[in-house]
Amino acid sequence: MTQASLRIGTRGSPLALAQAHETRDRLMAATGLPLEAFEIVVIRVTGDAVQDRPLSQIGGKGLFTKEIEEALLAGDVDIAVHSMKDMPVLQPEGLALDCFLPREDPRDAFVTLDEHAGLADLPEGATVGTSSLRRRAQLLARRPDLTVVEFRGNVQTRLSKLAQGVAQATFLAMAGMNRLGLTEVPARPIPPDAMLPAIAQGAIGVERRRDDGRVHEMLRLIHDRDTGLRLAAERAFLAGLDGSCQTPIAGLAEIEGDRLRMRGEILKPDGSRVLSDDTTGPLEEGAEIGGIMACQMRHEVGPNFFQV
Repeated sequence: MTQASLRIGTRGSPLALAQAHETRDRLMAATGLPLEAFEIVVIRVTGDAVQDRPLSQIGGKGLFTKEIEEALLAGDVDIAVHSMKDMPVLQPEGLALDCFLPREDPRDAFVTLDEHAGLADLPEGATVGTSSLRRRAQLLARRPDLTVVEFRGNVQTRLSKLAQGVAQATFLAMAGMNRLGLTEVPARPIPPDAMLPAIAQGAIGVERRRDDGRVHEMLRLIHDRDTGLRLAAERAFLAGLDGSCQTPIAGLAEIEGDRLRMRGEILKPDGSRVLSDDTTGPLEEGAEIGGIMACQMRHEVGPNFFQV
């Protein structure tokens, strides 16, 4: 790899490109390399190509990562930038994921064109759009009277659907809106106490080839330790539950002094049952905390919990 060719693989959505640019800018600042040393390579992925079906019907979390990881393994790019909430818990042989940028706001946001309305203010039987099984289950657990419809597309597409009356409200991630500077979007952050976010929501991960020592040294310069500790707990929780896009799972790890607080939640897809836990332990034992929480939940709910 020459100084003028550090190739950054990414999806082509506005948010994915913003994340790739943030990664590039942090690497520039940390290494002193000029802009010309980096090339952003857009790779089309299945999750972006298929827009007419729910994600749960066309695969799991790999929908947004498979083609990028294939390009990384083939040597077509040198690093891959991912939204960590899209990442499977296991990496392909030969790849490593051990660099995380400082985490953005992990909360969900409630979005409606009625700027005075919150979730509790929606009329009985109102329609809410979301493509997330986790948000769908959480919504139905709190408001079983609501109708939930499939809602995919970028922020502008979703706002257009609201204006057309396809739904009266939807959800977005605060992190994405913050990174894109979308201050005009009529969104209200939802406290984690009211709706736990997706595992690793708001975090950016940078993947590399395991045997690429030079890239490893560069990425160490921009790795955020606190984000790494939080994700270790959350992703261990997800792994312990065999989590994918087809299972309603939520979780959030937060650092409180020298302790780590982990909150986790699993739901039946129709929202008819919710199991949650909240525990605190030593900061460095995040992975153990998340794994134990998952094990306890699996034992409590039994093997058929996620079947409607």
